[in-house]
Amino acid sequence: MTTYLLAGGGTAGHVNPLLAVADGLRARDASAEVLVLGTREGLESRLVPLRGYELLIVAKVPFPRRPNRAAAAFPAQFLRAVAAVRRMIRERGVDVVVGFGGYAAAPAYVAARRERVPFVVHEANAKPGLANVLGARGAAGVGVAFEGTPLRRARVVGMPLRREIVDLDAAALRIEAAARFGLDAARPTLLVFGGSLGALRLNTAFGGAWRDVLDAGWQLLHVTGQNSDLPDPGVDGYAVVRYVDRMDLAFALADFIVSRSGAATVSEIGALGIPAVYVPYAVGNGEQSLNAAAAVRAGAALLIADADLTPERVRSEIVPLLRDDERRGAMRSAAARTGIRTGTENVIALVDEALAR
Repeated sequence: MTTYLLAGGGTAGHVNPLLAVADGLRARDASAEVLVLGTREGLESRLVPLRGYELLIVAKVPFPRRPNRAAAAFPAQFLRAVAAVRRMIRERGVDVVVGFGGYAAAPAYVAARRERVPFVVHEANAKPGLANVLGARGAAGVGVAFEGTPLRRARVVGMPLRREIVDLDAAALRIEAAARFGLDAARPTLLVFGGSLGALRLNTAFGGAWRDVLDAGWQLLHVTGQNSDLPDPGVDGYAVVRYVDRMDLAFALADFIVSRSGAATVSEIGALGIPAVYVPYAVGNGEQSLNAAAAVRAGAALLIADADLTPERVRSEIVPLLRDDERRGAMRSAAARTGIRTGTENVIALVDEALAR
């Protein structure tokens, strides 16, 4: 029996691919022991037990960003975290560690190296986090979701995705999806969304240009986010939805997408082969622009800066694209060539290689 320790968490971007790999390992071998290492504060503290996996807790020790009292305390705190993970590895007979970034991953990498246990790194973002940058130096295998991610010896493996996305049959679900949102399955559909909380820039732009989308012969499924107060004009062909708990149905209906470019979003849209316009979130370190870069280079997507997305820009750039069947077809073909649905299997293959060595 093989014992796997999957380390990572904090945000959905770390937890969801971790859980996809955990499910893949368990589906392949029911006798395998799959453990998850995380923190009490992260999203994993809720999602991992709900999925039926044992969560081992390690202290959250942020890397210091500036010289202060926390920086002075960091070395001792980090070493205690490493020692705790080393005990877990020995006591649970861990054969391999798989890290997905986040606070739990860094001590897991160091502990695995000191216990002479192989470890594998997966990086979801095109701009890697510090834990994975450091971990990649000694890893037995390094997998990345996006081409061009600057990690040593990285292999593009894609993103481990939810099964409802990997197994999505859009044609089979299109009628059900249209009925769910009160739209017409026979008409082309533009899907606009900015995440569970929405995106003010997207809402403002399409709140002012939805008539132009409809006039182009399209219908619009607009997921505004739970915090939005964008009014619903109650017009046929324009569905305003605050939140969608079945994104597989939204994707099944989508012929074109305008969205933010978080790593999971770009990976899911690419895996489904849907052409898109990405509007990267302007706050942060620029990772959302980098996440979309490979799709843009391949011709599968366009990029519009957040500050530039206005109702006028929708009319001048996106609506003409909706009218251009040939150009959208080329984008769809490019998306189908570059998207990866086998991210889970590819990461597990890296793990198997690490164990084989």
